[in-house]
Amino acid sequence: MAASFPETAISTERLLLRPLDDGDTAGLTALASDDQVHTWTSLPSPFTEAHARHLIRVLAPGRRAEGGGIVFAVAEHLTQRLVGLVDLRCTDWRLRSTEIGFITAAWARGEGYAPEAVLGVAQWLFEDRGFLRLEMRTAAGNIAAQQVAQKTGAISEGVLRSAGIVRGEEPDHHGGADARTDLILWSLLPEDLDLPDEHNAPRAGLAEPRYVLHD
Repeated sequence: MAASFPETAISTERLLLRPLDDGDTAGLTALASDDQVHTWTSLPSPFTEAHARHLIRVLAPGRRAEGGGIVFAVAEHLTQRLVGLVDLRCTDWRLRSTEIGFITAAWARGEGYAPEAVLGVAQWLFEDRGFLRLEMRTAAGNIAAQQVAQKTGAISEGVLRSAGIVRGEEPDHHGGADARTDLILWSLLPEDLDLPDEHNAPRAGLAEPRYVLHD
């Protein structure tokens, strides 16, 4: 049987990262219908509730079961509103390495939710799952994603030339609106996280994060 991540939830100061469920269908559909999501991801466009249900019921569970990664819904603690998605992919169990991707709802951008969620997953990977490397790949034109990587303290390792595809504003089923792009490769290692020493660590049961966002 292939190694796989356990079905789990991760709590940060403001967010709960948990498995997707059918109650996320409407929120996921709205989130994935945003123009920026269309441009920077490979999710179907237009994104319908049928696509959302397929992601929730088939694609996300399948990725975890096959050992390729895991998909988290990201929700606010206070409102339970869906803030975004974080997913792990291309997991190498021998190297204890995986790649992270994230999508933030249009209404939630600029609040620091994406770096908070990424750091929550990184801490879980390094401290609880024994992972040694977390990678991010951001398109050269995706400034917002690059800022998320920087705020987590990730290190830029260079440019993967012509390694990604971005889509234009008007989808072309023949691929005419697609364009190749360079990808910036970022990495986080356990030693890159700013974890407090054990004397100042928060007491068990508190929702305070054990990491620091970088300005």
